[in-house]
Amino acid sequence: MMRISYFCTTWGQKNESWDAFFRKVKDAGYDGVETSLPPTDEQEDFLDNLSKHQLYFIGQHWETSTADFEAHKAEYTARLKALTELKPLFINSHTGKDHFNFEQNVALLQIASWISHESGIPVFHETHRGRFAFAAHITKPYLELAHPDLTLDVSHWCNVAESLLQDQTSALNVAIDHTRHIHARVGFEQGPQVPDFTLPQYQAALQFHFECWDRVVIMNKNKGTELLPITTEFGPPPYMQVNSTLDPTEKQWKLNTDLMNLLKKRYIAQT
Repeated sequence: MMRISYFCTTWGQKNESWDAFFRKVKDAGYDGVETSLPPTDEQEDFLDNLSKHQLYFIGQHWETSTADFEAHKAEYTARLKALTELKPLFINSHTGKDHFNFEQNVALLQIASWISHESGIPVFHETHRGRFAFAAHITKPYLELAHPDLTLDVSHWCNVAESLLQDQTSALNVAIDHTRHIHARVGFEQGPQVPDFTLPQYQAALQFHFECWDRVVIMNKNKGTELLPITTEFGPPPYMQVNSTLDPTEKQWKLNTDLMNLLKKRYIAQT
């Protein structure tokens, strides 16, 4: 039986100690957190409280953005290796750059594959603007050659294509077949994040994202995947449009926990 676990992003949401944040995460019903490498002087506290609250940990790499390829490659390698030292379930990586050529981005994917092999920590690559996988049609050749596992955040692709990808089904199908982790956020034609996924004007976008996530769930279940992680990732301003009576931090937390609870109900029969 496949298990679906739900993860809380620290992006915009951690404003207290690790102990207090993890307690809040656990009480909300999450199974773990997704976060970048904590500062060195916080790592022991981070790991101790992770164990205390019985939470899992996804390591996130996003920091490497150097334009010079050789410098980028060295920094990317060092940051991935540093994350493996904390023994996350896996690493979700923002890999490469949209302006690097195909061979350069493939070289970075190969580095991640080598680090994964050496450490035993899987590395999944997020579909994200500004990275090698910034658009559906661009990502397809990488998947066909290098076969990387993906973190699918389809909200970015909607924004890049200014569509719900109605005319890119072939590329989307290949991406779904490579997906091992879902970043659950609802994007639309004009942005990577709708203000509120419950509003009537965003129901078409919500249903499109549901369809993509449903297919990932079914595909992984049919493949015999033991664990499918889902990170709810509505972000803070400026991703969030601040036009609500709710404090932005409260609104972000509510959007993410509401989506988590909606997905738990939706996929209860799949676990």
